[in-house]
Parts: sequence; structure tokens; C-alpha cells
Amino acid sequence: MKKIIELENVHKIYANDGVETHALRGVTFDIKEGEFVAIMGPSGSGKSTLLHVLGFLDRHSEGEYKFDGKTIDDYSKEEIALVRNRKMGFVFQAFNLLPRTSVLENVKLPLVYAGVRESERDAIALKAIESVGLMHRIQHESAQLSGGEKQRVAIARALVNNPNVIFADEPTGNLDSKSGQIVMDTLQNLNEKNGHTIILITHETYTAEHAERIIRMKDGLVESDQKVESRKKAKDYFKK
Repeated sequence: MKKIIELENVHKIYANDGVETHALRGVTFDIKEGEFVAIMGPSGSGKSTLLHVLGFLDRHSEGEYKFDGKTIDDYSKEEIALVRNRKMGFVFQAFNLLPRTSVLENVKLPLVYAGVRESERDAIALKAIESVGLMHRIQHESAQLSGGEKQRVAIARALVNNPNVIFADEPTGNLDSKSGQIVMDTLQNLNEKNGHTIILITHETYTAEHAERIIRMKDGLVESDQKVESRKKAKDYFKK
């Protein structure tokens, strides 16, 4: 399988009033198309900083990061915006939906920014909504939905431009365990049936159990990188 993400000795240093904070201290790994990878670690481990670097939300300080074969320096500012809109999908803990706007209109929004013709937007958005099991909610405003339903709308919105990678940043953090399980089952289904590459940032064991590979971060370093062959084996991994 093709490598979609390649990191080689990546550092991220923040400078504030002359004080340097080393958030990433030489991170190296690859992620191939179709993988479901969980990046785990406690607060301060560097996992959120890593997500920002991977998603072109921030630039690394040292080392090399390639997305789809090109470094961030190979892209112009306009190209970076296009990559984030068309090749990356983002699912955040806070949902980030427009509250007084329908599910359909929320999901269609990235298509507007991508320049998709208006006549084509409904069909594309409905396909994404169907994939997360929310066709019965298409005309509901997002404010009328449960937390779990809101997150599934956010997943549909992330999917709508058929991105290379979906970044899910603590997607169950604001949900009860039942709703969180539905959201994680949705992501796992998208990976297994549709082949979407998913990178999950989490500190929760029950969400990471859905991944086939688990990268543990500590103090800005990769502490371990282990592949598991099935969801059952992932659960066994956490029992060790």
C-alpha cells in the first residue's frame, strides 16, 4: 500500500518569551493508505501537537514531513488550503457544526469551499450522510440532535470530499459511552468497508481498541508503535 504520511525525525519547538518548549522531540513513522491508527498518550505527550503538524494546521520546526509524497514546503498557501479541504477530513471533540442549520446544509459546506457545482452537492452530501446512518435526520437542525448524532454529522462532513485521510481528534470526548461506541463503530466501518485512512487522537482505551495499529506518545517521543491484527487483539493488547 502507498505511504500517505511519512515523518522523519520531526521536532516541534515553541518559543515564548525566550523560553523554548520541545513538544515533539524527533518523531519518525509512516502511515499507509487504508490504515486505522490510534495515537495515544497523556496530556503533554505531544499527540495534539502531532495532529496539528499532520493536518497542516502548524509547521514543524525540524525534520521532514511528507503528505501524499510532498512536504509542506512543496505546497503554496493556496495548495495547502486545497489539500486540507479535499484530501483531509477533520472530526473534532467540539463537533464545530452550525447550530441553526440542517444536517444536509452542514455536510454540504465543504463542497461549497471545494467549488463543487451546486447541482451536484445534494447527491454527494446525501451519500456521506447515508454512510453514517443519519438519513432520517437530514432536515433536522444540528441543535436538535444528540451529541452522538452531532458527531456522526461531523464525520459525514469530514467524508464529503472523499479525503485521503480522516483525522479524528478525541471524537468521543464529549459523549457518553453508548454514543461514543456508536461513533467509533461508524469510524471502524468506514475504515473496514470503504477503506478510509483514519488517524485517531485519543487517551481513551475503548476508542483505541477500534484501531489496527497503536502509537503511544510520551514526552514528545514515540514510546511504542504496535500493530494489532484485529479488534479482539487490540483489546488483548490493553489487558497486558
